[in-house]
This record gives sequence, C-alpha cells and structure tokens, in this order.
Amino acid sequence: MDKTVNQKAWFLVLPVFAIVAFSAILPLMTVVNYSVQDTFGNNQFFWNGVGWFKELLDPSSDLGGRFFASLARNLAFSAVILVIEVPLGIVVALAMPRRGWSVALCLVIMALPLLIPWNVVGTIWQIFGRPDIGLLGYTLNGLGIDYNYVSNAFDAWATVVVMDVWHWTSLVALLCYAGLKSIPDAYYQAAQIDGASRWAVFTAIQLPKMHRVLLIAVLLRFMDSFMIYTEPFVVTGGGPGNSTTFVSIELVKIALGQFDLGKAAALSIVYNLIIIIVCWVFYTVMTHAGSDRDITPEAA
Repeated sequence: MDKTVNQKAWFLVLPVFAIVAFSAILPLMTVVNYSVQDTFGNNQFFWNGVGWFKELLDPSSDLGGRFFASLARNLAFSAVILVIEVPLGIVVALAMPRRGWSVALCLVIMALPLLIPWNVVGTIWQIFGRPDIGLLGYTLNGLGIDYNYVSNAFDAWATVVVMDVWHWTSLVALLCYAGLKSIPDAYYQAAQIDGASRWAVFTAIQLPKMHRVLLIAVLLRFMDSFMIYTEPFVVTGGGPGNSTTFVSIELVKIALGQFDLGKAAALSIVYNLIIIIVCWVFYTVMTHAGSDRDITPEAA
C-alpha cells in the first residue's frame, strides 16, 4: 500500500521561516550595506567598495593591526578554554553518581552556574578578585602572591580563564553525563567478564559513546568562548592595556566608541565568517574521526 504524501504541512512552518528570515536577513543586509560604504553623519553614505575589508585584512594598517591582535587573543583564549574544560568536564561526569538520591542533587549543583547571567558572573568575579575586598585577591596577596588583575596582564588572563571555566565546565559535564547515562549496563558487564581495566573501559566503551555529545560540547564551547564579550568587559574592560581585548570588545569599541560603522560592519562580517569556518572544520574533523572509529575490523 502506497503512502500518501501530503506537503500541506509546510504551510504551517512557512510563517516561522518567514519570521526568522525577516529577523535575520534584514540586519545582515544592513551590515553588508554598511561594510561597503562610508558616512560622515547626517545619514549621508558614500560608496567605498571593499576598502574596509582591504584595510581590515592589512596587518600594517591600524584597523588590521588591532583586528589581528584581538583575533590572536581570541584564538588563544578559545584554545585554553577547550584544553581545560573538555577534559575537566569528562572527569566531573565520570565522578558523578549514576543512581540514587544524589543524582538529582549533583545535577542541580552542576546546573547552578549555568543559570547565572553573564553580566552577573562578571560582576561576581570582579568583586571576588579585588585585592582589597575580594576573597580571592585578598587571600592570594595574603599568601605573598602579588595578584592584581587590573594592572597585571597575566593576572587578568588568569582571572578571565578561571571565571569561564567555573561558569561553563558544568555544560560539558552535563553533556558528557548524558552520554554516559545512555550506555547500556550490558557493556559494563561484558567488560567486567573480560577483566577490562578502568582505563580500557573508558577508552573502549565510554569515550566512543560520548563522541557525539563531545562534538556538541566542543562546538558550543568554541562558539561561546570565541564570541565572549560580557564577562571580560565587566571584569577588566579589555585591559590592562589591550591584553584582554577580544574581537567582540574591539568591535564594540569601533562601532560605538569611534562610531565607524563601515569598519565595524566589515569586522563583524569577517568575525562571523571565521566562526562559521572554524566550526565547520571542527565538525568535519570530529565527525570523520568518529566514523573511522566506528568501523569494525569485519567491515574493514
């Protein structure tokens, strides 16, 4: 019996597509329009072509130098975050209980940092790290460690990194925990019968089963860390100097501080393309790695 195909259901989805397209395409068209023009105020625009893009991609120019410097900081920050948070999230997920009343308690505790707004997180760590009244800053200085995130670039970086790890490691841990919970008990029973070690169970059973959720965790954490703005802006304001001025903060400085709409639009387009390309590379590499691992010797 042939199944009847009815495409009328698409009419129920079209309004949503129209709203999303309207709210996404029009701002994008506005940004593209600004990126190829220049203005001297009074709503008067002059054609500039790809001039802003050339200046942006030229490291010898002021705009290009600022962009590449902030991009290097962004990439370094995202790399440090991924190196710390992904392994730490896996360890935390492995340590969480699988059964009993403590499961709900652990899930609630792990979810608490994710419920705090970004600006509140920045304010908490701004006060927490102050050397005069903050518990962290006062304690470190009391131990003889000269800590001041306002005047020392390394201290500012360490504060922003630790703040992000505190805020978002729970997300990685919860995703990994969901992957661990989906593993049937038969896998562990078979490993116990074979006398597999704890490391063998992790590498042969748990890690492959967490591959998909790890892919999601890496993509989410890269995008969030690469687009970070509120937390470092509240804590350090991009300083000391420009040591924690990431691309997002540089973009706001150009758009709102200098009111150079053309330069800011060109920067935002390149910024968006970098995020899309790097996420696509992450997804492609991790997906291919997972598919190669799924090939059994018999299939090979």
